[in-house]
Amino acid sequence: MIGLVAVTAAGRAAAARLAAAWPDETRSYDGPAASALPAAFGEADAVVAFLAVGATVRLLAPLLGSKHADPGVVCVDEALRFAVPVTGAHAGGANDLARRVTAVLGGEPVITTASDSTGTVALDDFGADLGFTVEPGSDLAAVGTAILSGQRVTLSTEMTWPLPPLPPNVVPGGPEPGVPAIVVTDRLTPARPGPTVIYRPPSLVVGLGASRGVPASEISALIDQVLGSAGLSPRSVRAAATADLKADEEGLVAAVRERGWPLVTFSAHDLAGVPVPHPSETVRRAVGTPSVAEAAALLAAGQADHRSAHHPDRQAAHHLVVPKHASAHATVAIARRPPRGRLAIVGIGPGARDLLTPRAARELRRARVVVGLDQYLRQVEDLLRPGTTVRPSGLGQEQERAAAAVADAAEGHAVALIGSGDAGVYAMGSPALETAGAAIDVVGVPGVTAALAAAAVLGAPLGHDHAMISLSDLHTAWEAIECRVTAAAAADLVVCFYNPASRERDWQLRKALAILAGRRPPGTPVGWVRDATRPGQSSGTATLASFDPAVVDMRTLVIVGSSRTTLVAGRMVTPRDYRWAAPP
Repeated sequence: MIGLVAVTAAGRAAAARLAAAWPDETRSYDGPAASALPAAFGEADAVVAFLAVGATVRLLAPLLGSKHADPGVVCVDEALRFAVPVTGAHAGGANDLARRVTAVLGGEPVITTASDSTGTVALDDFGADLGFTVEPGSDLAAVGTAILSGQRVTLSTEMTWPLPPLPPNVVPGGPEPGVPAIVVTDRLTPARPGPTVIYRPPSLVVGLGASRGVPASEISALIDQVLGSAGLSPRSVRAAATADLKADEEGLVAAVRERGWPLVTFSAHDLAGVPVPHPSETVRRAVGTPSVAEAAALLAAGQADHRSAHHPDRQAAHHLVVPKHASAHATVAIARRPPRGRLAIVGIGPGARDLLTPRAARELRRARVVVGLDQYLRQVEDLLRPGTTVRPSGLGQEQERAAAAVADAAEGHAVALIGSGDAGVYAMGSPALETAGAAIDVVGVPGVTAALAAAAVLGAPLGHDHAMISLSDLHTAWEAIECRVTAAAAADLVVCFYNPASRERDWQLRKALAILAGRRPPGTPVGWVRDATRPGQSSGTATLASFDPAVVDMRTLVIVGSSRTTLVAGRMVTPRDYRWAAPP
């Protein structure tokens, strides 16, 4: 929840605009600033204050705790020229909030934190969206300063995580004497020979079995013993897991709750299908499965393959970090959860920078690897963080681009695959998702399509039902394209023609227009836009009878109206009413 604090008429008007833009996120704090601001600071997740920075600082100074606990506070000046993060720039989200504020009110966000100013990742946010936590005692300041200063910093990870990019001076490798280091590990580590930041990833799952009436103290002692003997950090435990028959076992539940871990449960049937190194007939007779701790740990970690139950030679033991250990009334096993790669399929819009969405920009900054057509990559290269790996390719290499992006994600990296307009419309989304398996996470980022951009230039031609048809017969037989054009003509749909012509292919558009002309009046409006929203944009309108296809190339989109489309003051308009008569 975002608290809004304003004490002047202009400030209250601006706060009302934010409240209207974010109706489910905001709460207004009325009254004098001396009471309203502290109240918002104590209750809200973030605060936008339409106050002077100095006054805000004086009022909040006695309330400040730590950057990890304080809410983000953004000050906005009376003229709405600047949004200034005052507290919680990273951990409190104030930098992002300042950008959101200016997206609504105008003005500029004033970002002064060094990592944001230089485009690098802030170490206190590094891996936060993956669940990383910083080990107490880590030297964030020294390592962060070394990164910003261009000094050599080492990065060691035991597994490949979908991390954001780091600058080129951060190099893979183990810690070196006197060299600042970043370490991502779930293992307990000895003292390092230089300034070090240790991140604990949520990579471990603790499987638990217990007899009825087991005391919480016994389970806790066994967990501590097993983690300590294996040299594993409890900060990397993602969850505890057990059989659903044990979900109400008071001692087990209390031991898990005390550590703040979620408890995941599985049926005996599911557990019985997991091959484990130490099955027990005694356990099978008692609960219906030969394993609880080991099987539950493997299932919760996503490591178990139920098909292995039918192939005894395919053992799951190598997925267990620690096999079953037992006390008098409890068992503990630990499995490691493998990281999942991340593939963002990002539409970068039709060309104009202000039509590239904020979400797309965030995903481009988030990705360690960015894959795309070379000319599209040049459009967004200024948005990429230092250290980003860029994989460009030329026209006609769609399958290769998709395969490269999926392969990088399958290796565990954070990847962005970009496409013009919306990446799922005649672009890279389809070939990528045809081969992307279930082992990677996929994020779709919609973009403003060429059809929408061209339609906005022409007026409102898409005011009613419409179809998008590509006239390129490179991957689709012309007979299929012709059938679709004929169907659109019979249905009296507005038609957006993608890929209407090229140097080697100029007859398809003429044929498509002839098909449409057979089913709608000769005065039907036709609009064309070349390089929509880009420098050099050109456009025009004509009728089906007068339109000259010679003005069209591959960078042009053609929109043919329905029988109801008209030209009003030179703009194409398709009415929203639903009255319809079958065309001749």
